[in-house]
Amino acid sequence: MDSTWDSQASSSLSLTERICGAFFPVILVVDALVVALARFCEPKRKSAAQKPRFGFRDIQRLSEETEFTVNEVEALNELFKKLSRSIIDDGSIHKEELRLALFKTPLGENLFLDRVFDLFDQKRNGVIDFEEFVRSFNIFHPQASQDVKLDFSFKLYDLRQTGFIEREEVEQMVAAILKESNLDISDEVLHHVTNQTFLEADADKDGKINKEDWKAFVKKYPSLLNHMTLPYLRDVTARFPSFVFYTEVKDPVPV
Repeated sequence: MDSTWDSQASSSLSLTERICGAFFPVILVVDALVVALARFCEPKRKSAAQKPRFGFRDIQRLSEETEFTVNEVEALNELFKKLSRSIIDDGSIHKEELRLALFKTPLGENLFLDRVFDLFDQKRNGVIDFEEFVRSFNIFHPQASQDVKLDFSFKLYDLRQTGFIEREEVEQMVAAILKESNLDISDEVLHHVTNQTFLEADADKDGKINKEDWKAFVKKYPSLLNHMTLPYLRDVTARFPSFVFYTEVKDPVPV
């Protein structure tokens, strides 16, 4: 890519625009997952309804502990079952199954996708179970707290899980994101973006961004967390009615 574009990119984009742009792929991964599997779930409307493997009491508990209604958790259960059966039918989502859903191949390496999978795998046992699946989607719900979104966004870049975001981690993640987006920028521009980020966010100038630094940075630029929300998660059953095949209870109609 020519130097003209590089110079324009470094001068025309504000710091906020650069950093916000780095969060778009988080939404794209989750959004693409929902849309892709909604398409595959549609043919099952002709099949006899079956009870989900996950018990209703568990579904009700998850509804009470997240922003989703009971019917929406049931809808997410249909999504989860489709994904968890795509390669190994063991009631868990494996990393290869996530790759297959998004890229139509279980093979290959993808730093960004690997990081999202690792954060969804809250028990760190190499798979995503249904409870982890629902709680992870809840992060992107419009009603989820800012603290929850802030915590996830911080962990996304804390690749080594040290409790700090370091320059190398930012450059690795941004480079991986740009590669998957088929974009190419010079190392000079990449370093410039990283330097500007740390200039703004590293409050104590120790070369690392800790959680408090990040919280202050997000407070200064609240639009950062706008890209951590999927509006249609406010009503999953309305957006994807084909997800609901079996229900033990109807959600109350809002007055």
